[in-house]
Amino acid sequence: MATTYLTRVFGTPTNGKKFTFSAWMKRSLFTGDQAFFSTGNSSDPITTFRWNSDGKIYLFYLSGGSMVWEFATNSFYRDGNGWYNVVIAFDSTESSAGDRLKLWVNGEQITTWSTEVNVSLDMTPTMNTAVRHDLGTNGSGGNYFNGSMSHVHFVDGTAYPASTFGSTDATTGEWKINTNPTVTYGDNGFFLLKNDASLTDQSGEGNNFTLGAGTITKTEDNPSDVFSILNAITANSDNLQYGGLRFVNNSGGHDMRISTLGAYAGKFYAEVKATTLGGNYPQIGIINPDKFDDYNYIGKSDGGYAYLSNGNKQYNNSATAFGNTYTTGDIIGIAMDLDNHKLYFSKNGTWEDSGDPTSGSTGTGSAFDLVTGVFYCFGGSSSDGGTDPVYDWNFGNGYFGTSAVSSAGTNASNIGIFEYDVPSGYTALSTKGLNE
Repeated sequence: MATTYLTRVFGTPTNGKKFTFSAWMKRSLFTGDQAFFSTGNSSDPITTFRWNSDGKIYLFYLSGGSMVWEFATNSFYRDGNGWYNVVIAFDSTESSAGDRLKLWVNGEQITTWSTEVNVSLDMTPTMNTAVRHDLGTNGSGGNYFNGSMSHVHFVDGTAYPASTFGSTDATTGEWKINTNPTVTYGDNGFFLLKNDASLTDQSGEGNNFTLGAGTITKTEDNPSDVFSILNAITANSDNLQYGGLRFVNNSGGHDMRISTLGAYAGKFYAEVKATTLGGNYPQIGIINPDKFDDYNYIGKSDGGYAYLSNGNKQYNNSATAFGNTYTTGDIIGIAMDLDNHKLYFSKNGTWEDSGDPTSGSTGTGSAFDLVTGVFYCFGGSSSDGGTDPVYDWNFGNGYFGTSAVSSAGTNASNIGIFEYDVPSGYTALSTKGLNE
């Protein structure tokens, strides 16, 4: 969530002039500056690594009210679907000023900057000294990171290149994770969030972190299998929380959010919990992103198919009777069969209208016959009026908000964790699921 961060007070470093930071990060919001690693418990002096509000990566050391060194990328990093591997190598003993701080993003070294004030020879910043270090916020308790982190490494005393933590896939050309890099961590080194939400250091150095604030949860979404979240690029995204899986309509009007992943073919399953039901006739369903309108509702266009909380279904602004009503606490399942062009909805594990998502072209109990040859995304919307609605989506991450599913259903694909049984032949909307 937006105020979650981890913290630890470092000890005496192995070498305060050399360190490496590497982390895989998935961004879910793009509003405001978001610090992912920082030091100090006041605004000066402070060393901060962050995503700027404009999407650039910004690295700086502030002391005495002045920037001692600072770097801002030319590139803007606004991908809300994939994971970024950010590697920062610091070595102030290097003779060439341009080699004292190096940055790689997904294996590509940044060599030109929009802002560049180089590190002076043999200087020691606050990072990797005996002060508080925070993951997910700046040193003064603001600029919280909003998204997910995985495989976070800090190395004290050595500046390693990005090739230590990842490599380029010879077939796809993508940057892929090295899950067990060979490094010497040093006295302040750590390895966090390897395969779980534990704050225990996996480096062997015993440098465990504590939870400073908020809630940390494990997600199935990871650099090797990217799961869908709600898309923050499509509209103002300040109403997305919990790594892009909670949607709060606080706009006072119509509002819509859709998934970052979609498909033309295949069979996919997702769940959404009506954590707080509000507004006029909230809607859950799928939409062709070409018909997306962030200030409208799923079932208004001829590209959106919605199940309304009053039990109706809606397409092209025409609502007809369909199933049961749903309310706060109910979990709606969505089975999207793009091979047979059918769409099904369940409420708390029971398929509406006696639906059978495994019935193929027969489409027993399907809510809609879908237009063929169209790309669809999962989505939800709500109309204006009433209490702000809150939807918690589970695209296979295994959580609704910060609550794990109570009793995971069966899932033959073994991709994702859901509350209820995944219909046979269906899978999660993730990169591995898309390749099933």
